[in-house]
Amino acid sequence: MAKDKSIYTCTECGGTSARWMGKCPSCNAWNTLIEGSAEPAAGKNRFGSAHASLAPTSEVLPLSQIEAADFERHPTGIDELDRVLGGGMVEGGVVLIGGDPGIGKSTLLLQAVDALQRSGMNTLYVTGEESGAQVAMRSRRLGLPDSLVPVLPEIQLEKILHTLQSRQPHIAIIDSIQTVYSDQLTSAPGSVAQVRECAAHLTRTAKSTGTTIVLVGHVTKEGALAGPRVLEHMVDTVLYFEGDTHSNFRLIRAIKNRFGAVNEIGVFAMTEKGLKGVSNPSAIFLSQHSEPVPGSCVMVTLEGSRPLLVEIQALVDSGGPSPRRLSVGLERDRLAMLLAVLHRHAGVACMDQDVFVNAVGGVHIREPAADLAVMLAITSSLRGKPLPKGFIAFGEVGLAGEVRPAPRGQDRLKEAAKLGFKVAVVPRANAPKKNDKSFEGLTIYPVDRIEEAMQVVRGLD
Repeated sequence: MAKDKSIYTCTECGGTSARWMGKCPSCNAWNTLIEGSAEPAAGKNRFGSAHASLAPTSEVLPLSQIEAADFERHPTGIDELDRVLGGGMVEGGVVLIGGDPGIGKSTLLLQAVDALQRSGMNTLYVTGEESGAQVAMRSRRLGLPDSLVPVLPEIQLEKILHTLQSRQPHIAIIDSIQTVYSDQLTSAPGSVAQVRECAAHLTRTAKSTGTTIVLVGHVTKEGALAGPRVLEHMVDTVLYFEGDTHSNFRLIRAIKNRFGAVNEIGVFAMTEKGLKGVSNPSAIFLSQHSEPVPGSCVMVTLEGSRPLLVEIQALVDSGGPSPRRLSVGLERDRLAMLLAVLHRHAGVACMDQDVFVNAVGGVHIREPAADLAVMLAITSSLRGKPLPKGFIAFGEVGLAGEVRPAPRGQDRLKEAAKLGFKVAVVPRANAPKKNDKSFEGLTIYPVDRIEEAMQVVRGLD
């Protein structure tokens, strides 16, 4: 296949150069030239035939005349993965999944594609990082010795596209997008130009043929997906694999999903037979204390549509001239703000104390509804007195000391009642009506301010 001549385009001024240069010859900006493919001869289009385009021309219609239909979904048989995807794979959808090396991306996708193949769907597993023998070894290690999933060890884009066109699979896995290269470009696999070009071609193929394509992406040292940011804009769904490789538990979080809810999570446990879904994830994030201990408070957080109970632990100890404030799984700057509110409005001073806060289980809490639980855990550790057994709290705390409501407070309380918790301190706006019997066995104390919450806790000692 003949190669088109490469051309380098400046991201600042749009100027072009026939070869790469450190400085743009038009605007003199440094390191702004990126490689692309020069326009081919007239009558040809590098995205398809002479008359092809990225999308067929359609009639212009008002929204009221366009028939709205639900997307057909194909469940993978792995409940936690289907939850994150919004119910299953969507025909013609493109999914990008990223995560640290060795966290289980290939393992999960091989399990999912094997289940889809056994359900009668035509699948294809394209591996660019491993040989077919290595994938077969993983299959046997996962207890799938008789798997019929077709495997294609290939990294050249044109050969992959030809296989997709000839086999017409329902689901195709590309592991990984950073190993794929196109003959149209001269740069190495994994470069910005190669990743962008290959992802664009694969996305177009998915939309035109109806094949669901799952791209595995590498991540940088900072944890972001490697390659151009436009990669995440091209695809329909972006999933991140989270968790410590030294722990048995993994989380999959949906960062973007055109066919479902964002910030939905799936919880998995790594076993000898691969990843297994965890039906009660709250058990992971709750420490098993035989008796209540100082510095521990349970809160109910929302991850997508799922309420999760997470234990917040705090340790307050005598500090030196420059006391430390350290948080794991929570925002450090917010911790400093909460300590100032605690001092000003509740009279709890920690200016000469080291304060350490941790969310158990490695979960990252990104919502402010954890404020009240953090402050109660800090106060409990400072006083050396544990909170009552079966105690939960949630709510956002403002700089004026007010306790603000959390979204879907009723769902949070129902989850706590279902798991046997007995006492809850919540914002007054989240308190249920007096005649609501959905929370039997759970004593609820609604509060408006942080000092009220402190008085309630002291009254429960």
